[in-house]
Amino acid sequence: MPSVEPIRKSSGEPIPLHARAIDNLRYIRETMERAGSFTAVPGWGGVLMGVTALVAAGFASHAATRGIWLAIWLGEGALAIALGILAMWRKARAAGLAMWSAPARKFLFSFVPPLLAGAFLTISLWRVGATASIPGMWLILYGSGVITGGAFSVPAVPVMGACFLGEGALALFLLPLMGSPVWADFWLGAGFGGLHILFGTIIARRYGG
Repeated sequence: MPSVEPIRKSSGEPIPLHARAIDNLRYIRETMERAGSFTAVPGWGGVLMGVTALVAAGFASHAATRGIWLAIWLGEGALAIALGILAMWRKARAAGLAMWSAPARKFLFSFVPPLLAGAFLTISLWRVGATASIPGMWLILYGSGVITGGAFSVPAVPVMGACFLGEGALALFLLPLMGSPVWADFWLGAGFGGLHILFGTIIARRYGG
């Protein structure tokens, strides 16, 4: 009768106790990492992003052409992303957290797709001359990304996303009726400026940094 051999052959030596302890600790750490939330969302970094958005709104409201207006806001978006990444890295390092942990990956993979959709829609709306729809679209998609990414973060983050989403919906419907292009900078300043400053302060005080 054939005998059944184990898949992994035993070395005949007992596994050291410290090796078992290390394996158990590694398993516990990885389990907690997968189930945890991304807490390195920047607070004061969000405030700084809001301040730069208010500055951009001031410059954009005096832009000589719509092309310059778009360039100002796209430049502000790139600056805000850079500031956000730097602030998250600094906060994660100060807290001893891995920047590329499982919760961080879930946050980013949920947050980035709406931003990419916004980039493609910006090109499409600009080409057909529907510039009045761009601010509302930006706010809505940014809010959607914050909500989905915030599902893996602290509770204040999805609430902030919902506020962006609501403001974007209002801007999308009201801006075409307001006439003056200056109102676009008002809505963008209130959202990317005011909401970032408000919730950035809340996150910094409740969740550190």
